[in-house]
Order: sequence, then structure tokens, then C-alpha cells
Amino acid sequence: METLKQCFSFIDLTTLNATDTGSRGRMFAENVNRFSREYPEMPHVAAICVYPALIRAVRETLQVPGVSIAAVGGGFPASQTFTRIKEYECALCVENGADEVDIVISLNYFFSGHYDLVAMEIRNIRQAIGAGTHLKVILETGALKTEENIRKASFLAMENGADFIKTSTGKMEPAATPFAARIMCQCIADYYEQTHRRVGFKPAGGIVTSDQALEYYGIVEQILGPEWLNPSLFRIGASRLANNLLKDILSQDLAFF
Repeated sequence: METLKQCFSFIDLTTLNATDTGSRGRMFAENVNRFSREYPEMPHVAAICVYPALIRAVRETLQVPGVSIAAVGGGFPASQTFTRIKEYECALCVENGADEVDIVISLNYFFSGHYDLVAMEIRNIRQAIGAGTHLKVILETGALKTEENIRKASFLAMENGADFIKTSTGKMEPAATPFAARIMCQCIADYYEQTHRRVGFKPAGGIVTSDQALEYYGIVEQILGPEWLNPSLFRIGASRLANNLLKDILSQDLAFF
């Protein structure tokens, strides 16, 4: 039960629909506020993750200390736009109140073999958002497919300023998989051994049940150890998972999120 509560505290509560409005952003934030008031014995989610257009609505409504606002930027989800546009969009996310920015590596450059350009974009965005903003870099492991590609992308992200590496956008299949998670966590462990800098891990996309959350928890615990089992180094990107965890923790159906 305590592990399920921990998993709840790792959630980046996410809404990334084309139909999202400011009202939906405010609703997400108010639900987090209300849950904190009604269930003070429970931990809060780690963050609310939204499109850039919803940042201000969430910022104006959110009242729970410690819950971050994450925004997807850099031409999310395809990352198929100009580098300068990506940098500017991510900088605007921070200007509008985002604490964290999630970007996607340029698969265009990656599959063309232009790894230097992949690295340059991440470095430039890192600089654009400032040192105080967390940068999560999405690898889109469902497109990368192979261990070699996932390892290459993981190190490109970490070596150029990522605070987290993240499996997926949730916009293509497969999204998060235990196969990709194990490879990414081993890369994080190898990178930590080389540099002594801890990089976080975020599986995202298709994680719905408590059993799935526990599986990723187990992967992190086994490969990276208990130091990574906190929201500063482990997140789970999810929309439906929160209510399912609450059902298993509190033994009642709740539709908070």
C-alpha cells in the first residue's frame, strides 16, 4: 500500500488533447487542490503536464505547494519545426509559469545520422529555459525500437543537459515498455557512474493500472536503487492511472482526475 502511495506521488497528471481549453487546465488544478484538502493523509501528484496554452490557467488556479507545472514544448509531439522556434516556445513556457519543460528529440536528425544536430538542439533549449527549469527529453522509444538506438538517444539527451529522460509522447505506439525502461535506467546508471550526476527517469504513455506502475517502480528500484524512488528523479506520465491507484489505495471509486 505504501508503494502504491509512492507511485501516486510520482505522477505527472497529464492532459494533452487538441480540444483542451483553459477551463480544462483550471479543472485539473482545482481537482489537485480539492484532493489535497479532502485527503490530507495522501501525497499529492508531482506535476500537472499540459500544452503551453494552458500554463497560465493552471498557474492561476493551482494552490498546492510542491506540485510543479510541466509544459510540452519544442514542437511537441513530432519535433518537426525549426530549432529557433523550439527554443523560443520553450522559453515562453517558462515565461508563462512552467517549472518543467518536456521536449522530444528530433527523430528527423537522429535517423539521418545528424547526432550533432540532435545534441545542439537539446543544448540550445537547455540554455533557453535556464538552469532553474527542469528539462525532460522524450526519446520516443517506440520509434527508436532497438537497444542501440535507445542507448544512443539516452546518452545524447543526458550529455547535453537533460534532467530527465522520458520514454514516449503517448502519441504513438508502442509507448512506454519495460524493455525500453530497463535500457534507459541502465544508461542512467552508467552515466551516473561516469559523471556522478543523477538524471531522472519518466515512463509515459499507456500506463493505466497499479500493476503497471509497480512494474516500472520495480525496474527503477532494481537498476537505479532507492535513491531514485522520489519525485525529483522518478515520474510516471499518466492520465487514467491516478484514479486507478486511488481505487486500490482507498478501496473506493473516485473520479478526481
